[in-house]
Parts: sequence; structure tokens; C-alpha cells
Amino acid sequence: MTQKKKLIVSIVGARPQFIKLASLTPTISRKFNHVIVHSGQHYDLMMSDIFFQQLEIPKADYNLAVGSGNHGAMTGMIMSRFEALLMKLRPDMVLVYGDTNSTLSGALTAAKLQIPVGHVEAGLRSFRMDMPEEVNRRLTDHVARILFCPTAQAVKNLKNEGIRKEVILSGDLMYELIDHYREKITDNTGVLASFEVERQKYLLMTMHRAGNVDSYENIRQIVNILSELNRVVIFPIHPRTKKNLTRFGFSRKLKSLPHIKLVEPVSYLDNLSLINFAEAVLTDSGGIQKEAVALGTPCLTLRDETEWIETLNRGNHLVGLSEKKIMRNLKGLQRSGRKNSCKIRGRKPSEIITSTILSFFRDI
Repeated sequence: MTQKKKLIVSIVGARPQFIKLASLTPTISRKFNHVIVHSGQHYDLMMSDIFFQQLEIPKADYNLAVGSGNHGAMTGMIMSRFEALLMKLRPDMVLVYGDTNSTLSGALTAAKLQIPVGHVEAGLRSFRMDMPEEVNRRLTDHVARILFCPTAQAVKNLKNEGIRKEVILSGDLMYELIDHYREKITDNTGVLASFEVERQKYLLMTMHRAGNVDSYENIRQIVNILSELNRVVIFPIHPRTKKNLTRFGFSRKLKSLPHIKLVEPVSYLDNLSLINFAEAVLTDSGGIQKEAVALGTPCLTLRDETEWIETLNRGNHLVGLSEKKIMRNLKGLQRSGRKNSCKIRGRKPSEIITSTILSFFRDI
């Protein structure tokens, strides 16, 4: 008699989670009934729908449609709507990804219903509790039953907090996805023509973290830095950043700078191609730091710390919002020829995660 497949629910809601889901879905869906729940945290075409289309992720089975909002309101709304859905579905496990409000909401809701939680991308630490992402990831790790760590440092971080059981070094699903699409990324020279730039003759800029874009002084410093750069800068602007540039009165000045190409968010694969062909990337995004390193493009991280410390000896430089550090690092840029393997002992992250969950159910 064939044993009934266990039901796994994945809850996602933001760009980095869609990327991880794209890597994991084909493998996990062969072994489990896999239901995808979209919280609705990111809801417009370029921040959400395009990922599902380009990366061939099955359409979400359920959408909680929470939209944007303050942290408390968003977290509470996701929990309320997700709880009703979980009580209906009664899954065997809930998978959460990364460090967003959707991550924490999904983990807390499942844990309170006594549903095992698997945390994909566990153990990362910035050691900055003023960052919402740090609060989300720490709390999620402490209610999860299985913790899938992308790096050896993440495993050490959990051990330092007394978390030792069911801690798995799984590797990084983002690197797995880049490996899968590498040829498409490097062949996509059409993206250069669409933005009227040449290979390695522009910078790519992204900025979205609350600590940077919710502050008048930091926004002012960012605009001042951009005004001093003597290179073309492609700046796909996050909705939060766009709103605050207007709120603080800097939108007009930024638009007046002839070398700054302010554009709407671009699709995932186009963004990877822009990273690949850029002279360098300026960003406060953890995911884009890793993508730049994986593609060999120098990265200037506009923060004073990073969760991805292994990137710091591979072309990633912490510069904060220091104009002096940015200008100094732009003078000595070198591309890396090293390729980052996604595999751990010859196995892909998606394979390790799936086999670990199978073993979990056999052992209980």
C-alpha cells in the first residue's frame, strides 16, 4: 500500500523568499504534497508576480493579501489569516524562509498550533537588534524544529545561542538558482541595450532597508553621494525608497542628476544580468551582496555590518554611507573569477533540505 505523502506548506511574501522557493519547489514537490501560500507582503508585478512567471514557480495556492503596512499590523494580519488557513489544511510541516514579517508570522502561527516549523536560511545574525530583520530571524530560529543553515557561520551562531538539535548545514538555495540560470544571465546582453549602457561602464544601485531610507539624514547622504559619482548609475527604485525620497523632499534633486537612471524595479533575471555586467554594485540588500559575489562583480555594501561575512573576502566591501570609503573602493575595483559552488559534500541545498524533512518524519 502506497503511503500518503505528507503535506508541507511554504509561506512566502517577498523577493528573497520567491528566489529560495524557486530552487526548492521542484525537488520538494516530488516527495511531498507542497502547498504555496503567498502572504501578499510584496504584491505588485515587479516585486512579486514576475518572480513566479520567470522562475517557473507554481502559482500560489492561497494568497493572504495583506499588502503593506506597519510591522505590528502586518504581522498580526498575516498570523490571523494564516491561522485560519492552517486550521483548515492541517499540514504536517510549515516552511518559512529568511527574515521578513512573513517569516516570523508564519513561524509563530504554526508553532502555536503545534505544527513543526522548518526555517530555511536559519542562523544568520547581524547582531543589530534595531534591524527588524534581526528580530524576525532570531525569534523564528527559536521556535523552529529544523533549522536549515546556508553557511557554517550560521551553524556556529545557533550553537552560541544554545540551539544544537536539528541544525543542518544545507547550503544556499540562492546560489543553486544562480547556477541553474547562469547561462541565461550571462547571455542577456539585451538588458544593456534597454538601459543604453555598456558592459562594466555603469554602477548598479539598490537601497531599501529601513535604517537607510526611513531616515532624513541618511536619505540626504545617499543623494549627496550619488551626486558626486562620476559614473552612470542605474537605480531601480524600491517603493519604500521612492516614497521617502518624496516625503523628505529629495526626489526632484535626484531626478535632476543626468548620470542617474532612476528606473522601476526590474525582473529578477534582468537584475542578475545588470549585476553581472556592472562595474560594481552599491546596495544594502543581503541577497544582492551574495548575487554580486556569485557573479564575480565587486560589491560596496551600504551598511556597517553584514550577515554574510563569508562574502567579505570575495569582493564585498562594507562602506556604510561614507563617501570617502565608497570613492576609495571604486578606485581599486577587481572582478573575481572564482565561482561559488552551491553544493555541500556534492549535494544541492534543495536535495539536502528535502531529504532532511523525509528523515524527520521517519524518526518521529
